[in-house]
Amino acid sequence: MIDHETLLEVQAIGEQRRAERRRFIKMASAGIAAAGGLSALAACGENTPQDPASPTPSPSASATTTANDVAVLNFALNLEYLEANYYNIGVQGAGINSTLVTGTGTQGTVTGGRQVAFTDTSVASYIREIASDELAHVQFLRNQLGSAAVAQPAINIDGTNAKTGAFALAAQAAGVANADGTFDPYLNDDTFLLGAALLTDVGVTAYKGSATLINSKVILEAAAGILAVEAYHSGLIRTLLYRRAVQTPAPTATAPNDRLIIGKISAARDVLDGNTTAAGPPQQYANDDQGVGPVNFTPPTTANGSIRSNIVPSDANAIVFGRPAARVLNEVYLNKAAVTSGGFFPSGVNGSINASAAAT
Repeated sequence: MIDHETLLEVQAIGEQRRAERRRFIKMASAGIAAAGGLSALAACGENTPQDPASPTPSPSASATTTANDVAVLNFALNLEYLEANYYNIGVQGAGINSTLVTGTGTQGTVTGGRQVAFTDTSVASYIREIASDELAHVQFLRNQLGSAAVAQPAINIDGTNAKTGAFALAAQAAGVANADGTFDPYLNDDTFLLGAALLTDVGVTAYKGSATLINSKVILEAAAGILAVEAYHSGLIRTLLYRRAVQTPAPTATAPNDRLIIGKISAARDVLDGNTTAAGPPQQYANDDQGVGPVNFTPPTTANGSIRSNIVPSDANAIVFGRPAARVLNEVYLNKAAVTSGGFFPSGVNGSINASAAAT
């Protein structure tokens, strides 16, 4: 069960986060409408954004700027489709409403997922709220993009098929799959939180990394608001996993705790987006992903001798790192090569930002 201290912490930030979400949606909606409407300008479509792994060019003509911004929002919409389906299926056994999945590109269906029989009422409450937030993000992005919004692509959130299930393949890569190669995130509270951490941590870095591609200050404000919400989600999930691991015995090879599993998932993500010591990119993405703290009750410790947590994966300046879109796609395609599909998006994502980059 969640202890009293954790409950108070989360309740204290809950209202602040909801107020921030209401504020950003109100401002962003008004601002983007004032900017002239994304869907109409996107129809010009004269230019697509530069390779997300490359430096962003200086803004020039408004048509180019708008096309770039639409591409970035559509990239974000693909990721929101993934998260919204995962959380909503886990909460209620059903994903996004059919009215919210149409658009440009190839529309796909969702494979895998089922309602979770949560045993901890606090965890269930938190996940219901996150599910609502992710659905709101889908609705918001679709509203702003209008006719330029991409359709929901084919999504795989299965863990029971060892050969094709995205969660199973991710767990295999991290070395935390079951003996039969599966990993079912819908089994219980802990497994669902572990699946959530896998997705949400990547989502935070995606919004941070894509900020350099956004030219419109209005759209940047909206993206910053969504990033803040995603960061709240990630911090909550990482806190829950850390606390639940503290309450369990130290891990062993046959009985890992949540912190050990998250640590292995983090190491696997580092490999996918470029874990290298060579000079130049993708060196900048090497060893930046982080777990939630030490895997057992031994050092490293804080100055006062207590067990060190790592709720926020940040650098020495306490700044969260970002991944450019190509590196994000390495993560969700579960492939360190330059590909256009795989993993959680078996047929790829819709939109002009759709290819991962080779990582060594």
